[in-house]
Amino acid sequence: MKKFSQLIKLAEKRKGGSAALKSLLSQPLSNKALAKIPDDRYLAQMSRCVFNAGFHWRVITQKWPGFEAAFHGFDLGELLTKSPEEWESYLEDTRIVRNWQKIQTVYENANMVAEVSEQHGSFGKFFADWPVTDQVGLLQFLKKNGARLGGQTAQYFIRFIGKDGFVTSGDVVAALIANGIEINPKPTSQKDMKAIQGAFNHWHDETGLPMSHISRILSYTVGDNVPVAVLQSYQGGAAVE
Repeated sequence: MKKFSQLIKLAEKRKGGSAALKSLLSQPLSNKALAKIPDDRYLAQMSRCVFNAGFHWRVITQKWPGFEAAFHGFDLGELLTKSPEEWESYLEDTRIVRNWQKIQTVYENANMVAEVSEQHGSFGKFFADWPVTDQVGLLQFLKKNGARLGGQTAQYFIRFIGKDGFVTSGDVVAALIANGIEINPKPTSQKDMKAIQGAFNHWHDETGLPMSHISRILSYTVGDNVPVAVLQSYQGGAAVE
């Protein structure tokens, strides 16, 4: 593995300097801030990432105010007391994307959030306490206990809610392979994911940088050199790796 300082220099060169690179590296939230996020916001972000999968993110962004209204601000009490008939009525609700499998995940993930919240005081406390050096374990938990929260959907949820973490985008994976990490080009096995976690932990220990910074910097060392202005336009809507 290369020293990460070398990869930072390469990313700076491709993006037009240190200041330009830093402008793309947003700070993750502190554990204290994550713990204060209400349960409904965690459910909302999970749902947004689930609905984003398979759709252009701009479609979901444009319709999101309708989602918030239709699902009562993702209030757990409101959602978990709906009758089956009320859930089926969402198939006729034009405020949302009417995909039945994804609509069902709102109920299923509301159940998960409620159960975790009951056990830990809030979903945020549980989520904040999970160590960033074991993102693979958190991904396993979300996949096992949630609905449609596997793979990159869960990674994007972690990223967009504000917790530090990596995303295994095509460019990130390509950069990992280029730097000697022996993984499949489409890493899904636990062996591959643990190798990725190990590399991120190594560079995190070396540099003290957040995992999200390491992830983004890696992605900027390979592939198409997308202009900084274009990458900045993605903020809040899509991953920049």
